[in-house]
Amino acid sequence: MRNPVPRVAAVNDLSGFGRSSLAVIMPIISSMGIQVCPLPTAILSTHTGGFQGYTFVDFTEHMEDYINHWYSLDIHFDCIYSGFLGSPRQIHIVGDFFDKFAHQQPLYVVDPVLGDNGELYQTMSIEMVENMKDLVQKADVITPNFTEAALLLGERYREHIQEQETKKWLERLSAMGPETVIITSVPDIQSDKITYVYAYEREDHRFWKIKADFIPAFFPGTGDCFASVVVGSILQGDSLPITLDRAVQFTSLAIRSSYGYRYPQREGVLLERVLDNLKAPVSVSSYEIIE
Repeated sequence: MRNPVPRVAAVNDLSGFGRSSLAVIMPIISSMGIQVCPLPTAILSTHTGGFQGYTFVDFTEHMEDYINHWYSLDIHFDCIYSGFLGSPRQIHIVGDFFDKFAHQQPLYVVDPVLGDNGELYQTMSIEMVENMKDLVQKADVITPNFTEAALLLGERYREHIQEQETKKWLERLSAMGPETVIITSVPDIQSDKITYVYAYEREDHRFWKIKADFIPAFFPGTGDCFASVVVGSILQGDSLPITLDRAVQFTSLAIRSSYGYRYPQREGVLLERVLDNLKAPVSVSSYEIIE
């Protein structure tokens, strides 16, 4: 029996304060009319981006029991979506989760959180990159940023990249397994004030891109915002270019709406001020198809 409301299992950490991970994933996807079933990988008092002395409870030992209980109840998921994973074992658990529910044919979305700005995050390692490649093989959709795409491909990070090479990266990532590849934060070769989101669909061999203006601010959780809108849009039946447009527009709006306020950016974007925009009619404005 199909769900009257689409249902997503969201695998990520949960922070009591700070807008990132499940704290933004749940309200965004719920606002798009989709039920979110969280599977926490860890529970923290605050997220780790800029806060010190936070409490941390590793949920690894409970994840398999959590999944097995869902399986015993025959809960049907339309999508399983994973984000930040804290260890190779967690990656393996999520891979087994995918396999266990494969008979339901859910959409598998992997946001391979590994690094940014040309560097691994402090909690990541080359071992994590290698294990993440295994999970990427099982995904239908992946949403790495430019740094993460380079890490997955074993490529050197660079400040600029030609569009034709970006297309090759997309094809190579898709050849690892996923039908759809979306790379965010791709630098513009002519201006450091512009970045692009590129995407590729293997089935019809089509490439898309959308421009995003660079805003000189760092708000934790914006990658989670982007990937969550991607998940919600696909489950609502949007095409890939419409999905890109919605995700970029919403994330950019969240950043712009927050940037003008004087508050600690480590708290994340002011999500509550922009959530209603997810219910507005789709405004298609900026995606391009590239040859």
